[in-house]
Amino acid sequence: MKRNSVRSIRLLLIIAAVLAAGPFAHAVNMPLPRSTPESQGVSSQQIEEYVETADKQINTMHSFMVVRHGQVVAAGWWKPEAADKPHVCWSLSKSFTSTAVGLAIEEGKLSLDDPVLKFFPNDAPADPSDNLKAMKLRDLLTMTGGHDTEAKFSLDAPTVRTFLEHPVLHAPGTHFQYNTLGTYTVSAIVTKATGQTTLEYLKPRLFDPLGIDHPEWGSSAEGYSFGGYGLKICTEEIAKFGQLYLQKGKWNGKQLIPEKWVEMATSRQVPNDEAPSAKGGPDWQQGYGFQFWRCTHNAFRGDGAAGQFCIVLPDQDAVIAITAQTGNMQAELNVVWDKLLPAFHDAPLPEDAAGQEKLKQMVEGLEAHPAAVKKGN
Repeated sequence: MKRNSVRSIRLLLIIAAVLAAGPFAHAVNMPLPRSTPESQGVSSQQIEEYVETADKQINTMHSFMVVRHGQVVAAGWWKPEAADKPHVCWSLSKSFTSTAVGLAIEEGKLSLDDPVLKFFPNDAPADPSDNLKAMKLRDLLTMTGGHDTEAKFSLDAPTVRTFLEHPVLHAPGTHFQYNTLGTYTVSAIVTKATGQTTLEYLKPRLFDPLGIDHPEWGSSAEGYSFGGYGLKICTEEIAKFGQLYLQKGKWNGKQLIPEKWVEMATSRQVPNDEAPSAKGGPDWQQGYGFQFWRCTHNAFRGDGAAGQFCIVLPDQDAVIAITAQTGNMQAELNVVWDKLLPAFHDAPLPEDAAGQEKLKQMVEGLEAHPAAVKKGN
């Protein structure tokens, strides 16, 4: 058989596979492979129970995607949300900024022990405190810069100077205080070290290899990507990011992110069980890495206000991506732990055509039922 004929047959097979994916197929470059839930050891019936419970209890879900053994086994969007519609990530953006730091360190452009003031000689207070002088990049990544409170700032106009002028009452590295302006400053450091915005820097190193063609990420008047918020990508693209971290930074046989960075970023670097954020629930008390949260069930996640989640479950070899607009993120996670976590089994299950069809019909009929929530980051 001629080579061109072989290529044509392969192309037809790929097109057929995409069409067979039904409601899961959409316009995302290089989509993750699809599979039935049961073939990957996941129960369609239990996924259905998760979707039904989430739909009833969470106002309002926007989307979910379940990836097991690298295969998408279920996904759904609550209308008017859609598979090809970018969704604001809010603070889930922080995990991408962290990734940029890991890559810059690998390239010798940054060090975790770099003093923060090293990068901003023109923005520092005239007489910086000893604590501010001692603040390092590592401290910003772990939310232990030393502030007792988070500085107030406009989401449309953050400045590094606002961050540096805020009183540093604690020795850096000793006090957990969630700090979005601190992550904006990390993004500024990436730009100072690389000469590119965080978005520009990540595009050839992360977004392009993952097939994330059109990430949206605003920047400040200072010229820095917002870093701690503002990234907009699709649900499947969030899932790809989680899958990359589940695979310890490897993608299609290539090490995109150093494995050492993945291990450090997603492990417990500092405690956070006594911080104000711990009031969010048990999943806000498990420790914090480099812009990643530790979870119950030996999981880790990136998350953003109003219910944006990239949950990675190493023990189950699974990734769960969720977008939402809710005021109770712990409740959103509880539905995952109570209904979806038990759906994962150690071995393939007998195919359940009836259960798969019922799940398909359910996700095709999902409609959002919004409730008012406070705007956050």
